[in-house]
Amino acid sequence: MAKKRKKAVKRKTAKKKTAKKRSGGKGITSMTYAVSSDLQAVVGSGRLTRPQIVKKLWVYIKAKKCQDPVKRRMIVPDEKLARVFGGKRPVDMLKMAGLINKHIKK
Repeated sequence: MAKKRKKAVKRKTAKKKTAKKRSGGKGITSMTYAVSSDLQAVVGSGRLTRPQIVKKLWVYIKAKKCQDPVKRRMIVPDEKLARVFGGKRPVDMLKMAGLINKHIKK
């Protein structure tokens, strides 16, 4: 009795993905925004990109020790930050970026 041989199955090779080229438009990281006077008192500059604004906010928060020592996610604003965040109540750090929207203009 002869053994039956299984037919070899051809497998398809995966095609390499090509990188998509971006157009020359401005992205969010290169767009500069005019900063309100309240926010300018905190970050120190009149025109910045959005990532620069958030970075300078964090520098200010850490320098003035505005982070809650127990719940590190919460930011307890001082007088300058309260004008930007809209009050003296603690703000979650993930909501901070949304609160600065009304203080920046294209």
